[in-house]
Amino acid sequence: MSGLLRRGLLSARRHLFVVSGAFAAACGTSNPEAAGVRTPANAFATARERMVRTIRAYGCDDEAVLVVMNRVPRHEFVPEDVRAIAYQDSSLPIGHEQTISQPFIVAFMTAALQPRRGDKVLEIGTGSGYQAAVLAGLVDHVYTIEIVEPLAKRAETTLQRLDYRNVSVRAGDGYRGWPEAAPFDAIIVTAAPDHVPQPLVDQLKEGGRMILPVGDLMQQLVLIEKSEQGISKRSVLDVRFVPMTGEARRR
Repeated sequence: MSGLLRRGLLSARRHLFVVSGAFAAACGTSNPEAAGVRTPANAFATARERMVRTIRAYGCDDEAVLVVMNRVPRHEFVPEDVRAIAYQDSSLPIGHEQTISQPFIVAFMTAALQPRRGDKVLEIGTGSGYQAAVLAGLVDHVYTIEIVEPLAKRAETTLQRLDYRNVSVRAGDGYRGWPEAAPFDAIIVTAAPDHVPQPLVDQLKEGGRMILPVGDLMQQLVLIEKSEQGISKRSVLDVRFVPMTGEARRR
């Protein structure tokens, strides 16, 4: 088990879904942008640094992931009415009954994949595009699929505007993955099916890793590793994600 998974598990369970007091103090519980007051860029940078320090305190010790998360402008991936609180350690609504994941969970899942330069990664559940942007700073190329077409279009526009050139976005059902781009070094799923989709396992390279939430009301992050000996699975964290829709719900 990696340093993150070994040392961060207890802290993760304690702090999951908790809004950091440091962020509340820095950003306030009210939202000045909703009143037409723009947050200065340096305030976003300061809040982002606090976010990274909080993630580290919760148990994430993957320096490469932390460096990238200190660069990616999370506030650009959320609606304007919640932009001033973009760096709180909590999930936030992005419309269409979807959310952007809690920063600690983004860090935890990303680090669990052990991403490397040269890797090709598949993401199921683009959402805002933030997770794809984080991965884009660590790997060669990210392929990401979003079933809610307006979200896919908005994420693609945001990623292009911010010059993430190594991300390909597709609108559609991600249950069967992206066969023509397979196999993948890593796969991340950010919506919860009640079972592990076999097409995604099939598209994982030997030596690759996949992480996804599995379950209905009670969910667990499951880490899958593929080797010459076969497939290994282990649960690493209790979580709560929006359900995976489409074909996953019909099976």
